[in-house]
Amino acid sequence: MVRGEETTSTRRSLRYELAEGPGLVAQCRDLTQRALAAWFGDAGARGREPVEDVLLLVSEVVTNARKHGTAPYELCLEGRGRALWVQVGDSSPRPPAPHGPHRAGRPSGHGLYLLQRLAAHWGSVSRDRGGKTVWFEVDVLR
Repeated sequence: MVRGEETTSTRRSLRYELAEGPGLVAQCRDLTQRALAAWFGDAGARGREPVEDVLLLVSEVVTNARKHGTAPYELCLEGRGRALWVQVGDSSPRPPAPHGPHRAGRPSGHGLYLLQRLAAHWGSVSRDRGGKTVWFEVDVLR
């Protein structure tokens, strides 16, 4: 669950503190959808392919943080020109790693494959206070 509202807000930058709870993935998607609509107008409208890609990737990264690390503690969104840059912080120091080659028939294990296919850029960085941040960028106005 999101603790309060955005903790930092500038015209095209938002930071949310997250807390474990039911509906966290859906809340993160909703926050991202609102930012896309505010920053990119009609181009950020639901149903456009790049927007759906962003929302899918937010779901994957937040879910992966919960499943493979610890509860995500931060969601940062930043509009950069034509793109949206997303960061999800968690307290696990392990960087994302694929579980072998991608197999479409598996019920799970598609998150990193989707990041590689849908994001213009993505990666993971260690945090000074421990943990990591997984980030990605999607060109919303493509």
